[in-house]
Amino acid sequence: MIRTFALAGGIAGAAVCSQYPEFAQQYLQRLAGQVDALEIVVTDFEASAMRAGLTRGQALGELTGTPFLADRQADMRRTFRRYAVLSDNLATLRAASPLDRIAMPQRLADPSTFAATWADYRPAMPVTAAGVVTGGVGFALGWAAIRALWALLKRPFRRRTGPAAPRRTTANRQPARVEPIVLRAAPASPVPRLSGVRRDYP
Repeated sequence: MIRTFALAGGIAGAAVCSQYPEFAQQYLQRLAGQVDALEIVVTDFEASAMRAGLTRGQALGELTGTPFLADRQADMRRTFRRYAVLSDNLATLRAASPLDRIAMPQRLADPSTFAATWADYRPAMPVTAAGVVTGGVGFALGWAAIRALWALLKRPFRRRTGPAAPRRTTANRQPARVEPIVLRAAPASPVPRLSGVRRDYP
């Protein structure tokens, strides 16, 4: 029975993991759109700063004095950081092959991009080398996970090997054997005989 469950777990793992290459490809397309949108905001801000004779940092420093400007400054700083991170991820994923992307799940970790990709994702048949590799890895992981779970659940029910030694109680304890004491008579001492002396005994 455990082999049946392990096989089912392996198939499930293969089905899930084999979708990773296609999901990564669709995530890459979404990521490119996100970077393009952020690039428009960053380029527009830097152009405005350049017209005023300011650098990006100087222009950000000018956004002070009111709560609105302070909030705007914080928003722009977050935009610049997000643009830098996503641009780096996009360049790395584009330069990598589908097989190389298997080892780059951290590059697919932007929450909004991931959620948007997942919302529109439709499973695809894994016909590429990356799909076959991830399917094999998923099968092995699923098989191993079911086996480990089964062993964990089975552990409390294992019995000790070998019969347990019977406990001795006072009811079945045999009384100690008492050896009989044998009294032996002491040997009679011989009567000394004197040569040349005759003794008459009544």
